[in-house]
Amino acid sequence: MVKIKKDDSGEDLGFDCPICKKGRLILSKHIHELPDGDKYLIMKFECNKCDFTKNDLIPVETPIKPGKFILHVNEKEDLKSKVFRSSSGVLEIPELEMEIEPGPAADFYITNIEGVLSRMKDAVLFFKKGLSEENQKVNKILENIDRAINGEFKFTLIITDELGGSYIVPVNEKSLKIEYF
Repeated sequence: MVKIKKDDSGEDLGFDCPICKKGRLILSKHIHELPDGDKYLIMKFECNKCDFTKNDLIPVETPIKPGKFILHVNEKEDLKSKVFRSSSGVLEIPELEMEIEPGPAADFYITNIEGVLSRMKDAVLFFKKGLSEENQKVNKILENIDRAINGEFKFTLIITDELGGSYIVPVNEKSLKIEYF
């Protein structure tokens, strides 16, 4: 069961809405506790005039140490390992020649290894649509991502976070190596 501690005070942040310029941004906060004991602060920024909303998710207890997290994914069960990527974390899978760098509006997100692979697949499919002709290298990357999602392709997930806040909770502790900076 998920426990929710809710703060409905709706605090006015004192900022105008970036979309309509007429409303004010109101902040609502909620703390969610998951069955495994993880707690997350969910923040919702909402304009009081238009439909603009922006959500952010922040773990309550996050290791803030900058470092590199290297997870060897060798079997399908490893795909269930949790990935916590802060707004400064860079994700990389060298075997797929894939890297996800955070942009200026990057948010913290939580997923698992399969979720990371799905995001990468979506990015490659989007890139592929812009190509004027068939590309064998792109097709091979997509094939390998599908094989990885099915547990048929061994790979390494690396998260490098110079500022800290990203981390991995592995299914198999022995498959994770951490190098703190």
